[in-house]
This record gives sequence, structure tokens and C-alpha cells, in this order.
Amino acid sequence: MSVYDVAVVGAGPAGSAAALNVLRLRPDATVLLLDAQPFPRDKTCGDGVAAEVFDLLDDLGVRGVRDLGEPAQRLRLRTPSGRAVHRTAPRPNRVITRRVFDAALVDAAVAAGAELRRHRVRSLEVDGDRVVLDGGGPGSSGSHGPLAARTVIGADGAHSAVRRALGAPPAPPEGTAVAIRGYAPVAAEPGTLTIEYAGDTYPAYAWSFPVAGGGANVGYGVFDKRGAGTRAEFLDRIAALLPGQQPYPETLRAHHLPLSTTPRFQPDGRVLLAGDAAAKVNPLTGEGIFDAVASGILAGRNALRGADAGAAHRAAMEHTFGRHHRHVAALARLAARPAFLDAAIGAASAHRSVFDCAVRLGLARGVVTPSALALVAAHLPGSALRAGGVIRAVRRAAGPAVG
Repeated sequence: MSVYDVAVVGAGPAGSAAALNVLRLRPDATVLLLDAQPFPRDKTCGDGVAAEVFDLLDDLGVRGVRDLGEPAQRLRLRTPSGRAVHRTAPRPNRVITRRVFDAALVDAAVAAGAELRRHRVRSLEVDGDRVVLDGGGPGSSGSHGPLAARTVIGADGAHSAVRRALGAPPAPPEGTAVAIRGYAPVAAEPGTLTIEYAGDTYPAYAWSFPVAGGGANVGYGVFDKRGAGTRAEFLDRIAALLPGQQPYPETLRAHHLPLSTTPRFQPDGRVLLAGDAAAKVNPLTGEGIFDAVASGILAGRNALRGADAGAAHRAAMEHTFGRHHRHVAALARLAARPAFLDAAIGAASAHRSVFDCAVRLGLARGVVTPSALALVAAHLPGSALRAGGVIRAVRRAAGPAVG
């Protein structure tokens, strides 16, 4: 049985970024990249890729990916009460279908030296100085025996087999979003990422992101599994919030999104988690590609530490994402209140600094600035009485660096 230096389970953005970083740091490493599906393949997603993602890919030596999709220079967000902001983003984001985006990253990883194999991992077992992955059992293909590596990175998505094998507790309903996505023949507005917030019991919104060819990726997501409805109900919400942009039925896909408000889980040892498998989806926006690539890069670096990999990865993830996660968790709770959401959108419309802060929070690794929070509080009804309470609420949740 061959023993690879690193085996990566899942070849999406997190897994490909992990493989790329291992090989960037140690070009002679043997890296096995496993995925249950052949590439290119579709993936349920809004297809929006933040500008900061391409900075991470540039650092990995993967250039030209930004040219694979449509630039979206503007963002438009509107609340149920009609408050709206429509501004040019600090930097242009892109809309690239996951079929194209993921395949480009996989190709880059293979070009760098990773071995790509189609295989569905069912189980794993730590055996001394190696981790053994299941062989040619039911549902696997392209393998005729067990696979082993010094370190394994689980980047196999929301329903991660690696995460389950590590004994992770199930995500709570309030830590799981549910979304449906499809493709429509027209976009709400070319060159603009459009978000229409829904006034439902649980935080939710519909989106329309323009794709190449003039159509759009459209969908509807609820940021709490307890608010998940039927497929018909989700489509009714899309029709109400995005009139005239009904998706083609054959393109509809539903998906669970493990939010970063889920309790952190990364044990010691030789198995690491990244991307959705590590619950890295932003609870404000549902964005997951930036966190996937960034956490994959960290996993690739820490995988080279052998038996110390798990502890090193846990510390690195906290150092890199901890403050951001605390801030977006606090704001997600506040944004569930219509008055706060209206105030935030109103402040973003009136003040460029608030808008830019919100974009960094929602699409990358931003944190709340005291000045932005004060401007949002000033837009609340009776702000003279409420501003201090809002700032104290965020400070309690996110830490004393706010306010």
C-alpha cells in the first residue's frame, strides 16, 4: 500500500487550494486529490466569487481564473421595507459558474503535481503514523484497495464523511442554512450582484447574479434550517422577490450550508478540516468560497506538520478567522431584526465607509469598525437612546475591539 504525504478528500475550492499549497511549500510531496465526481461538474452555489479570492489564488501561483467569468462591479441590496443601497464595490467581484471555477482549480492542482483520482471516501482510520482511507467499497470507483497518507485533509463539503468519521456532533438547525439555486434567462441588472431580503420569520434573501451570456444565477436561501420550506415555497419566494426571473426547472438544485456560527471542531492529530467540512460559510451572506480557499491554504500548510497537524491547524484557523467569525455572528443576530437591517442598509447607502465595511464582512474576512457601527446605530429609530445599546451588544458578542 502506497502512503502519500497528504491525501485531500474533496476537490472543490478548499481541497484544490490545500493541494496547491502543499505543493507550493514542498514541491516533492506526494499529494492525492480525491473526489466522488468527475470534473468538470456542477455545484449548487450562487457563483459569486469575491475579489479577495483571486488575491489568494495569485499567491498560490494560479492566475487567469478571474478572466473566466463576468465582472460584477456593483452591488444592490434592498430590505422588505424598501431601504436600498446600490453602489460600486471597492473592487470588482466576479460571477463564475462552479463548473468552470472548480475545474480550473483542479487543473491547476494536477499541473502542480497532485494525483487526481475519482473515489468516494466512506471511512477513515488513524493507524500509527498514517491515516488509512477505505478502498474499493460500495460507491467508490477508480480504486482497488485501501489508500493511506501521513495526513488527510477533509474538504468534502457540507455532508463531510471525514467530519463524521472524526466524531463531530451534528450542526444545530440554527447553524445550517438551506438554499435553492437555478439559472434564469435574464439578470435583475447586468454587472450587479442583486440581493432582495425577505421579511420572513427567519433571515432569508433572494439573489440574482449575472452570468456569461446574459442570464443569471438566481436563488433563495434561509439562514436557519428551521425555516426551510418546500421546493414550491422557495420558488414562490423567488417569483415574489425577483419577478420575471424564474429559473429553468432543470437547473434547480438545493443545498445545505454549514454556517460559521456552528461550534468549532478540529481535533488533534493527522486529520484536518477545511471549507464547508469545517463549517466555513458566512452567516451574513452565505458566501463560502473565500473561506474555503483561505482555510484550504491553511490546511495545506499545516498538513506538513504530521502528528502535530490538527493542533496547528486549529490554532491557525482561530488566529485567521476567529475575530471575523465573532463579528459576523454578532451582526447576523442583529440583522435578523428588521430595524437593524434597515439601519445597516440605510447607513451603507449614505456612507461609503459603511458600505465598504459591509462588503469586507460579507465577502471576505472583514471585521466591524467602531465608526461604521456608530453610523449604523445613528440610523436606528431613536438612535440617541439605542446607539449605545447596539454597540454594547456587538461588543459583548465580538470582543472589546469593537466600539
